[in-house]
Amino acid sequence: MIRFDRVTKQFDDGTEALKNVSLTIPTGKLTAIIGPSGCGKTTLMKMINRLENPTSGDILIDEKSISDRDEVELRRSIGYVIQRIGLFPHMTIAKNVALVPTLIGWSAEKTQNRVNELMNMVGLDPDIYINRFPLELSGGQQQRVGVVRALAGDPNIVLMDEPFSALDPISREQLQEELKNLQRKIHKTIVFVTHDMDEALKIADHLIVMRAGEIEQIGPPSEIIHNPSNDFVRQFIGLERINNKRSFGQYKLVELSAYFFQANTGQQIVSVNNSVNVSEAIELLGQPNADVLAVYDDEQFVGYINQSALLKAVLAKEEGVSVHD
Repeated sequence: MIRFDRVTKQFDDGTEALKNVSLTIPTGKLTAIIGPSGCGKTTLMKMINRLENPTSGDILIDEKSISDRDEVELRRSIGYVIQRIGLFPHMTIAKNVALVPTLIGWSAEKTQNRVNELMNMVGLDPDIYINRFPLELSGGQQQRVGVVRALAGDPNIVLMDEPFSALDPISREQLQEELKNLQRKIHKTIVFVTHDMDEALKIADHLIVMRAGEIEQIGPPSEIIHNPSNDFVRQFIGLERINNKRSFGQYKLVELSAYFFQANTGQQIVSVNNSVNVSEAIELLGQPNADVLAVYDDEQFVGYINQSALLKAVLAKEEGVSVHD
C-alpha cells in the first residue's frame, strides 16, 4: 500500500504542484491518475520513487516512510516506464532488460530466465529479439521492452508515466490490452499517469482524478462514472458518457459477449446468469469480494467480465458500435 499523508510540493518558482494531498493507492491494483495538463499528476507519481521530494508531508510504502530509505535502493525496487521509453541504444534488448536484476545481484541464470519469461509474456519471442538493438524494433516493440525492463527485477510497484501516448493508435490499443492481460497474471501495484479518460477507464481498477494540485475524486471507474463528485469531474469524464449509462444499464450480459474474456484471472470471482443486466452487474462488481463475474448460460460457462470490460462496452456504444457485435 502507498499512502500520501498531507503532501505539499512547491517548486522554487513558487508553483504549488500539490496542495495538502492525502490518499491511499491500493496494493495489487492498477491505479490511473487522470487530470488536465499541469494538474500535478506526474509530480505526484514521481514522489513515489523520490524523483521529486515533498515540501511538507510524507509518503509511506507499507506504512514505512520512503524518506528513511536510500534513494538508489528505493528506485531499484520500483519499476519505471516513461513515454520516451529510455532504452540504451548501444545495448542489446537482453542487456537493457537485465539492468536491474544485474544491479541487485541476481545470478546470470536467474536473470536470463526472467528475461525470457517476460519477453514471452508481452509477445516478443526471446530467440528473435534479445540480441537485437532498440533501433531495430518498432515503437510499439520498444515500449513492450520498456515494460519488460520495469518488471525484470520483480518489483512490487511499477510507475508508468503516459507510456503509450507517443504511439500510433493501433499500437496504443494493443499495448493497453496487453497491459490489462499482463496485470491479470502479475497483480502488481501499478500507478499509471494519463491525460486520456478513455485510456484510464479502459485499463484502471482504481482512478484518482486531479485538478490544480488537489484530489477531486478517488474510486473505481464505475463509481466515478456513475457518481461524479462535482461539476469538474462530471465534465472531465464527459456528460454524454454519464447520461448514456442509464439506457445502457438495461442491456443483458448475453448481449455483451464481445466483451467477455476467457482467462481465469485468479481474482475474486462471482458466478452470474447471462440474463443479469449491466446495472446489476456493476452493482455486484462494486462489492469488496467481486473483482470478476463468471457468466453462465444455464450451466454452460460463457466467459468472464469485469468493470473495465463493461466500461469499454459503454464507450463502444457511445461511438456507435452495436453491443450485439
